[in-house]
Amino acid sequence: MNGLDNQKAYWDSVAAEKIFTHPVRPDVLRDMVPLKSRILDCGCGYGRTCSELADSGYRDIVGVDTSAEMIRRGLALYPGLSLQHIDSGGLPFPDNEFDACILFAVLTCVPTDRGQTALISELHRVVRSGGIIYLSDYPLQGDDRNNERYDAFEAVYGARGVFRLADGCVVRHHAMSWIYELLSQFDIVQEETGEVSTMNGNAAKIFQIVAKKR
Repeated sequence: MNGLDNQKAYWDSVAAEKIFTHPVRPDVLRDMVPLKSRILDCGCGYGRTCSELADSGYRDIVGVDTSAEMIRRGLALYPGLSLQHIDSGGLPFPDNEFDACILFAVLTCVPTDRGQTALISELHRVVRSGGIIYLSDYPLQGDDRNNERYDAFEAVYGARGVFRLADGCVVRHHAMSWIYELLSQFDIVQEETGEVSTMNGNAAKIFQIVAKKR
């Protein structure tokens, strides 16, 4: 991944202060992912999602993140969780290792097509046949504020929806056609929309998709 796709210095610098809010729906998982399943939370941040899954009865959960400070915070908050700092290359797991993978507000932090394609390819590798990806992220927003940002940065980054926040982080909102292309090796079995407060306190629309590996 290039520097845009792995802004470790930024995430380390804000690890103590950011709050992540994408809602975890254990009821969405329960029918497809039994409690005994092995689950990977890829881009786990400070472990919030892992903790919520553990609270709902899942026990075999591994969280990984490229930000050492996010992992440090997570281990302090949730010392019973398995949270691991990893490098920015491929995932350090064998093929077909997991029954499910959680990918919450991670694609937004990987702005390039190339970086996102590489990430989804790695998840496809480590998730078993018939296993699932539970994905939550941001579509293109329709409000004036975001459209002004898209307009301002489209020429800079070469894609509509990629923009730089005031604090320097580069993020991405997505055309849904691109998300479906990314997931072309999976079958989408459930799709919902909602609204959250972003890590900077702004209201934003999200999509949540459960997709099964063929």
